[in-house]
Amino acid sequence: MTKRIDTLVKGWYVVTMNKTRDIIRDGAVAIRGNKIVEVGKASVLEAKYEAAETLGGDRFVVTPGLVNTHIHITGEPLTRGYVPDDTPFEENVFQWLCPLYSVYTAEEERLSAQLSSVEMLKSGTTTFLEAGTIRCIDEVVDGLDEVGIRGRVGKWVWDLPPEPDIYKQNTDAAIANINDTIERCTDVADGRISAWSMLVGHTTASDPLWRAAREAADHHGVGLNFHMSPAKLDPEGFIAEFGQRPMIHLNELGVLSDDTSMTHCVHVDDNELDVMAHAGCSVAHCPTTALKVAYGVTQIGKIPEMVMRGINVSIGIDGNNASNYADMYRATYLVAGLFKDARMDAQMFPAEKAYEMATLGGARTMLMEDEIGSLEAGKFADVVVHDTDRPEWRPLLNVMNQLVWSADGRGVHTVFVGGAKIVDAGRMTTIDEQILWSQSQAAGEAITQRSGLPDKSKYPII
Repeated sequence: MTKRIDTLVKGWYVVTMNKTRDIIRDGAVAIRGNKIVEVGKASVLEAKYEAAETLGGDRFVVTPGLVNTHIHITGEPLTRGYVPDDTPFEENVFQWLCPLYSVYTAEEERLSAQLSSVEMLKSGTTTFLEAGTIRCIDEVVDGLDEVGIRGRVGKWVWDLPPEPDIYKQNTDAAIANINDTIERCTDVADGRISAWSMLVGHTTASDPLWRAAREAADHHGVGLNFHMSPAKLDPEGFIAEFGQRPMIHLNELGVLSDDTSMTHCVHVDDNELDVMAHAGCSVAHCPTTALKVAYGVTQIGKIPEMVMRGINVSIGIDGNNASNYADMYRATYLVAGLFKDARMDAQMFPAEKAYEMATLGGARTMLMEDEIGSLEAGKFADVVVHDTDRPEWRPLLNVMNQLVWSADGRGVHTVFVGGAKIVDAGRMTTIDEQILWSQSQAAGEAITQRSGLPDKSKYPII
C-alpha cells in the first residue's frame, strides 16, 4: 500500500549533502508537511508514495537550500549601490552606511526585509542570519512571515558610539533591547523566524554589554552574533584599550563559545585562531565585501588556516553596498577561487568544500545542523530545484563543478521552505513582485534624498 505525501520532487540529479555526500541520479525527495520523509531513487519513491503533487523531472537538479550567515536585510537593500565603490572601510561605515540606516521608517524597514528575502529565495537561499541592523523588529518580522523565508534576526545594539542620535543607547537600554527582542521574537511564523543575541560588534560595545550579550544567549538558548576584525580598526582599538587583540579579550570575558558566529575575521593572528578553535566559534566569511572594501583578505586572510584548525567557516553576503547582491552562488564561487590564487594552490577550497560551507557550514553556524543544510529524512523540506535548460548548465557533466563554477541564482526554478512552495517557475507565490519592485524604487529614492548624502555617480546623467 502506498503512503500519502504532499509533494514528490524529482530530479535528474539530487544533491543530498548527507554524511556520505550522495548524489542520486534520477532521484527524488518525498515531502510531508514541513519535513522530508525520504530521499532516494525516483522509481522507488514513486512506487512507495502517493503524492498530492509531483514536480521536477529529468531536466532539473535538486539541492538543499543555501544558508546565508551574514546579511543586512535592513539599512542597505533599499539603498543598494548608492555608496561609492571606492570608499575605504571607515568612510564606508561611518560617513555613508550609518547615516543611511538612520533615516529608514518602520514601513521602509519592512519593505527592505522583504526585498532582501525575495532576492535570497529566488536565487536559492532558504535561511539567513541577520547582521543585527533592525530597529523596527515587529514590522520586519511581519514582512518576513509574509514572504515565507527562514531566518534569525536581531536589533542593531551598541552602547559606545555617540551617533547617529537615533541609535544612541546606554548600556542598560542596549541590554534591554537584546532581551526584549529575543523574548518577543521567539519561534514566530510557525518557527521559521526567531531572534538571537546580537551586537554590532567591532569596538562599539563596553565589557558589561559584551558579558550581557553572552548571558542573554545562554539564558534564552540562542546564538550570539557580531562583526569583528574586518579591518585594522578593531585590533588596533582593542590593543589600545586593553593591550589585547579582540579574540583574546573576548575570550577572557567569556563571550566566545560554540554558539558564537563572528563575521569577517580578516585581521586575526594565529593566537586568536587558537582561541577561536578552542571555543568552537563559527566564522561568516563574506568574500565580496572583503574584496570590494579592500580588507586585504587575499593578502593576510587566514580562512584556510581556520578550516585546517577545525573552525566552522560559513558564507555570508553582507550588505547591498558592500556586495550589492544576495545570490549566495556568486559568493560561493568566490570562496572557491580566492585562496586558490592567493596561495597559488589549486587544491584550496575545491568546489565540494565551498558548497559544504554554503550548506552544512551555514547550518552549523545557525545551530541548525540537525534541521537544515542537507536533503535527509527528518530535516525541514528546504528544497531548491534548478532548471538545467540554460546555457550555463549545459553540458552537465559534473554536478558540483557546475553548481559552484558555472551556475548561479538565475537558474533557480522552484523553492520550498519547510515544505511550502515559495518560488514556482521563477516567480514568488507569496508576494506580488511588481508591487515590490515599484515600492522599493520609490522608497530607495526617498531614503537617499532624506539622508542628505550626495549622489556620487561619476558619469553624468543627461
